[in-house]
Amino acid sequence: MSTSAPSGRTALITGGSAGIGASAAAALAARGWNVVVAGRDPDRLARIEADLRARHPSQAFATKQFDVAAPDQVAAAILSVEQSFGQVDLLVASAGIGVMDFLDRMDPESGIRRQIDTNLLGTILVVQAVLPSMIARREGTIILVGSLAGLVATPTYSIYAATKFGLRGFADALRREAGVWGIRVVHFLPGAVDTGFAEESVARRRTRLRTPRRWVLSVEATGTAIADLADRPKPFVVLPWRMRPILWLARLWPGLVDWATERYFVRRERGVELGEGPSGRNGGPDQRL
Repeated sequence: MSTSAPSGRTALITGGSAGIGASAAAALAARGWNVVVAGRDPDRLARIEADLRARHPSQAFATKQFDVAAPDQVAAAILSVEQSFGQVDLLVASAGIGVMDFLDRMDPESGIRRQIDTNLLGTILVVQAVLPSMIARREGTIILVGSLAGLVATPTYSIYAATKFGLRGFADALRREAGVWGIRVVHFLPGAVDTGFAEESVARRRTRLRTPRRWVLSVEATGTAIADLADRPKPFVVLPWRMRPILWLARLWPGLVDWATERYFVRRERGVELGEGPSGRNGGPDQRL
């Protein structure tokens, strides 16, 4: 790469080596953005960069391997990007992991701390690192990739939901802090996406319950949505639209949601531990409610 900064807009995408981040990289590149893809898997990053260069030879691309939860690594990576590309016009913070299980089964390090460090702390650290340059220029866009788990928390998602609820508060406060500098903050909340995310956790379920296929977003749709938001930022976006009635239900009748999740998921999932059969108490139909 030349020592002079490339022309055009530059997007930095964390969690860009797979899933939503990789799809966002492809969608933004197709619209003329220079893209820096950040992640922890060097082989995946190399493949993504090679593909982007092959598809868009006139644009500039790069990769950065670092851990978003490590402050020194974050600071060094952002400085390097700004030196090479001049500035970061768009940050897409999509780095995240999911370990879905009941809290009493969680490993304190890999199940609890790692999720919090990656999903919440890591996002905050990366945003903090790009802010000074955006403030100095009086412009920039930050897209925080959250989840519907930040609006409705369900069993086995206790830690993941905690990080996403935290991200919701962070997004609201950041939008109100940074708006005076011309910085636009977007909180993007997709539902289930066809990425294989947390597939190992879901596969361990006795009930085999999962999101209905017709409600699952394609990874391409989420990437396109992020590219749309880069061009036309909105404070708060939920996808897919068909999930909105469920969100209202959870807000208006939380007791009903509590009853349904306990009856149809928790009791069936933990029936043996509760002294019940796999379908209900003592092996018979669940007559509790």
